[in-house]
Amino acid sequence: MKSLSEKEVRDRILTGHKDWSFEGKSISRVLKFKDFVTAFSFMTSVAIVAEKLDHHPDWSNVYNTVTIRLNTHDANGITALDFDLAREIDNLYMKFS
Repeated sequence: MKSLSEKEVRDRILTGHKDWSFEGKSISRVLKFKDFVTAFSFMTSVAIVAEKLDHHPDWSNVYNTVTIRLNTHDANGITALDFDLAREIDNLYMKFS
């Protein structure tokens, strides 16, 4: 899979992923939840989707905060697959927040 250009990444963020940030070779988002259990439940839901897509996030969790970074290691950058997973993450976040 071919990585997207910087312009393509910025355009995609502007047109459908405004809550995501572009940082070098990844896109990222910080999500807050009411408590640890909700944050961890969200992460479990994301893990199931990520496994189906065979595309796994770099992420961390501290109490009620989940930080997610997406990139495609094989492409050494950001691909359409990262934005597919970002869309799924955004949809799940709406259910948990």
